[in-house]
Amino acid sequence: MPQTYTGASVFDGSRLIPGGTLSVLGDKVTDSAGTETIQLPGGYILPGLLDLQVNGGGGHQVSGGTTADDLAMICDVHARLGATGILPTLITDTPEATAAVLAAGIEAARKQVPGFLGLHLEGPHLDPRRKGAHDPALIRPMTDEDLNRLCEGRKALPSLLVTLAPESATPARIATLAKAGVIVSLGHTDCSHATAQAALAAGATCVTHLFNAMSQLGNREPGMVGAALTGTAHCGLIADGIHVAPEAMRIAMAAAPDRLFLVSDCMAAAGTGETEFVLGDRRILRRDGRLTLEDGTLAGADLTLPQALRVMVDRVGTPVETAFAMATSRPAACLGRSDIGHLRPGAQADFIHLRPDFTLGGVWRCGQRLL
Repeated sequence: MPQTYTGASVFDGSRLIPGGTLSVLGDKVTDSAGTETIQLPGGYILPGLLDLQVNGGGGHQVSGGTTADDLAMICDVHARLGATGILPTLITDTPEATAAVLAAGIEAARKQVPGFLGLHLEGPHLDPRRKGAHDPALIRPMTDEDLNRLCEGRKALPSLLVTLAPESATPARIATLAKAGVIVSLGHTDCSHATAQAALAAGATCVTHLFNAMSQLGNREPGMVGAALTGTAHCGLIADGIHVAPEAMRIAMAAAPDRLFLVSDCMAAAGTGETEFVLGDRRILRRDGRLTLEDGTLAGADLTLPQALRVMVDRVGTPVETAFAMATSRPAACLGRSDIGHLRPGAQADFIHLRPDFTLGGVWRCGQRLL
């Protein structure tokens, strides 16, 4: 029986429609009016949010021990936080851990786990000078074996995004990854502007958590930030107001108004009340909206995408329509997918309701309410 949702403004992935309606038949969006009307109490209906940097959730951190069932649990946790599609993310680890997570991701794809969009491997091919919370003992340059593993893994995954530093992977290897369909994202790098441009020219199409863990914009050496802001790459942004100052986010929005998208960079604590957890053999503390190592180094973010939307609108001054695109259609475009991140007729009925204050009012996946 078709259902029509009303009472809230509708963002369809590209435009905000005040007083709009959303009609759903089964698990698909339809343009036919429903025989049942569901009234929502104001706020916004928008596509299920898409998060391309999710290190864990529900108490589980993505690691070499992660199974397909763990990935399904993480996807479910994040759906209930508003992100109905995610890239579970493995941060710098051993070759064995990388192989194990790729195998788990391939199994999750085979099982068609709801919300599983593929994998994000953040490292280990980074610059130790910009390691952030990554274990420097595990950071290493890319080898032919690594390259082959990534290219083979991509064949069986819906998407594979790899964060690397140009210092750790040659332009030829970046080109090979891009040709194989891997989304190459530049991050955790101290590279020069020229080196960043060479990596982008070779096939990198994304930048990981803009401003964080990368060479900054200088007057004579624009660095990785300069290359990101003046190029064509998609740029992830952690909009918690901690990783990047609102003023810096305004500058980025002015320089690259159509290319920024939001990520949570959340960790195992997401969806739980945990106040600390272990990353490898290191304690991560959760205090006052921050996740840090014991020495105070930021270690991911204590953030959901609805919270990031509120920061963008209230503290950065981003128009609502633009902010919503940054969590829906823009990450979809980064993945090269036109089948998600919008509410056009025929699309899968993954959508959320945000109250006027941007708190989460409801989540629907395949037309069924989860929250």
